[in-house]
Amino acid sequence: MKTKPTSDLLEFLLANTTLGAPPLVPEIRLRLADNVFQLWERTEGLGTANPPPPYWAFAWPGGQALARYFLDNANSFRGKTILDFGAGSGLVGIAAAKAGAFALAADIDPLAITAIRTNAAENNVQISCIKKDMIGRDEGWNTICLGDMCYERPLVERIAGWAHTLKKRGARILLGDPGREYFFKSNVDRLATYEVPTSRDLEDRDMRETSVYELQAKV
Repeated sequence: MKTKPTSDLLEFLLANTTLGAPPLVPEIRLRLADNVFQLWERTEGLGTANPPPPYWAFAWPGGQALARYFLDNANSFRGKTILDFGAGSGLVGIAAAKAGAFALAADIDPLAITAIRTNAAENNVQISCIKKDMIGRDEGWNTICLGDMCYERPLVERIAGWAHTLKKRGARILLGDPGREYFFKSNVDRLATYEVPTSRDLEDRDMRETSVYELQAKV
């Protein structure tokens, strides 16, 4: 996607979303898509061929589970530095900020960065944003969050080595996952499980059992 001026991206965001609350995290307000398929088509018209899908316009189950976990366990994260990787709407980073953490939300889509900033303002929290692929980087974060990232094998293969390297130096790696096909097969401990209402426009069922996991060191 060609990077449009910020004002154009914000205008597009506001025209194609409404303010709502994810069902598992009613404490947080997000700009979410009104019409899934219409938004997909309109996003394609924003730039050149193959723009990123508008993942930022939906509260995915894995992100909702991570956000719920942050809010329910705020004492564990207060004052910590958090990377919300592939942040999309910024839901996880916003929840981390509400829990008292210092959150950095990273995404490669300029529309996602616009959504994150807008959603953070709607929730009266401050989070940092960066438009960059963070795989391979390490800026000393205490916790790295991976919400609903295990939907493609090549992406998971890239993430896995990076995540284990971060774990080895002492970072916490938290994953929110509703049973995606390429989820980590080993070295994860389940921390919490939630029933997350979903949309048939995005999922194959009305409710997905979604868990928060912590990556463990390889043995």
